[in-house]
Amino acid sequence: MRARLAIVGLLGVLLLAFAVWHFRSARRSNEQAHSAYSMETAVSADAAPATSDSASTSVFAHNLMLRRGPDFRIYVRWLRGHMVRTHHEVNPTFDDPESFFLNINSGIVRANIGDIGNFLNVGGVKNSPLKNITLTADGEQIKLKGTLHKLISFPVELLGTVAATPDNRIRLHVTKLSVLKIPLKGLLGGLNISVSDLIHPEGIPGIEIAGNDIFFDTVKLLPPPHIHGQLTKVRVVTPDIEEIFGNAEETASRVEQWRNFLRLSDGTIDFGKLTMHHVDLTMVDLSNDAWFDLDLNNYQNQLVNGYTRMTPEAGLQIFMPDLDTLPKNKASQNLSMEWLKHRNLPPPPDVISK
Repeated sequence: MRARLAIVGLLGVLLLAFAVWHFRSARRSNEQAHSAYSMETAVSADAAPATSDSASTSVFAHNLMLRRGPDFRIYVRWLRGHMVRTHHEVNPTFDDPESFFLNINSGIVRANIGDIGNFLNVGGVKNSPLKNITLTADGEQIKLKGTLHKLISFPVELLGTVAATPDNRIRLHVTKLSVLKIPLKGLLGGLNISVSDLIHPEGIPGIEIAGNDIFFDTVKLLPPPHIHGQLTKVRVVTPDIEEIFGNAEETASRVEQWRNFLRLSDGTIDFGKLTMHHVDLTMVDLSNDAWFDLDLNNYQNQLVNGYTRMTPEAGLQIFMPDLDTLPKNKASQNLSMEWLKHRNLPPPPDVISK
């Protein structure tokens, strides 16, 4: 019985060694010179000079949970920066997260590690040979499990540390690599195998592999609205991965008791049928929850069920409920012509008399 198991194990190792040799040979034959990495800017090169309307909008946020599509959320503990239009002639709008990006001067942003894995599985890396991805936190490291599809399909497990790079990417340095549940460093160390020998991310925007390092460009990899800024630190804070932009850690500790809010000023933005020039807009969380839950796909429902008032300076203050507190079936708030024709009818029940 032991001899049979040994033979099976030897055949598995030989098959894996052949697959690795094939992958490395194919990569050498197709390898081309790499140009220096540079982040693409989302603003057109021929954009006209900014006017008061086309200028960027200042963003000031605290404890904001921003939903980016149905399967991804980011948690903004603190943010000072700008909402910058993607196209010079198109106003930023909440209805199209591709219409703007967030340029962060100072901020702390978190993403759930499990959410990142779910997003990658549902189409974030369509051309990737790595499927069935599971991401979890393991102390201060990230563990990745998946199935690698090449000549054959076999399970892969990576364990690595995260850090920020000078070009604002996230580097995952792999400290442990297992294939077929076999630690490669133990059985195949003589072949000098690295992560780049097994996984080739050609055609996958936002991922680059060099040796045992995997580099993630979150601007290209994750859903909009995209985030730019000087990334100074990345770390695992279970169950999240945390990005720190600029020198934000000290500020965040001083504003822990602030309310949850999103404050926008200057420039021009659209939301729904409305356009606001010289933006003066404050959204305040009505709940006492840890996060202000703002869903860019359903924010209109939050507006409808919230309370809006205008300031003496023609600004807007919007007090918004969380998504999970919205009524399932709320009556229409349209004013009928019949009501307008009868002065003596009472006002709608949800209209506050002052």
